[in-house]
Amino acid sequence: MSDRYGKLYIVATPIGNLDDISRRALDVLENVALIAAEDTRHSRRLLSHYAINTSLRACHDFNERRAAAGIIRELLDGNDVALISDAGTPLISDPGYRLVAAAHDQGIRVIPVPGANAAVAALSAAGLPTDSFLYLGYAPEKAAARAARLEKLVREPYTLVFYEAPHRIRDFLAAAAAAFGSERQAVLARELTKQYESLYRGDLDQLLAGVDSGDIPARGEFVVLVQGAATDRATDDTETERVLTLLLEELPLKQAAKLGAKITGRKKNDLYALGLKLTDSSK
Repeated sequence: MSDRYGKLYIVATPIGNLDDISRRALDVLENVALIAAEDTRHSRRLLSHYAINTSLRACHDFNERRAAAGIIRELLDGNDVALISDAGTPLISDPGYRLVAAAHDQGIRVIPVPGANAAVAALSAAGLPTDSFLYLGYAPEKAAARAARLEKLVREPYTLVFYEAPHRIRDFLAAAAAAFGSERQAVLARELTKQYESLYRGDLDQLLAGVDSGDIPARGEFVVLVQGAATDRATDDTETERVLTLLLEELPLKQAAKLGAKITGRKKNDLYALGLKLTDSSK
């Protein structure tokens, strides 16, 4: 990496509350030659709040390939540049990948300036396992593609983290309940750090009912966290059968299947069908 080149700073900005920005981030934004922003109008409000007058240039999904070339020229000329998104940490479901990759290819130093991130903020407050998680961004918009994506994740043992738009949250929850089983535990984090910040916990069926009733407003941006399948049971049919057999000794089939689904991460209907086989074979 050449000292003659400028440095590309990847700067996290607030996801809602404007106080959630570091002194280092503000110092970088004030002193670079150029800020590459996803939406210059949106970012100008943040900069005005902190009386920062650095020049802005648009770098978004629709112009990134072209904009990256001009920003690389600035960096090769020795000018420092900061990349920001509309909210949170750049490149996390936001543009910037091509620019950062091009900077590395040119031997330009890329420096992260960490800060707010909606996925991590939601994880920290959700009360779901955080020792391992799988960030998945936005699910496909089309129903068939969304269902196929979720079906592939059914047996994953990690906490699953999605972003979702308000107009799609109901459809996403319905698809998730169909794929993972309605009893799978989940959390909706809505409008994080903003005035109407809310966290809702329950199984997928309960959360879907909350959206349908209006108790969970379908407004604002959502982070959806879904508990992973139990590590050792999700892939072990023998263990699933053992759990269900024990439950059937004490409970009716319907209740045993429902409780077994919560324990194993399997679908309730699948456990009900397995229970029928078990009870038939024991006769």
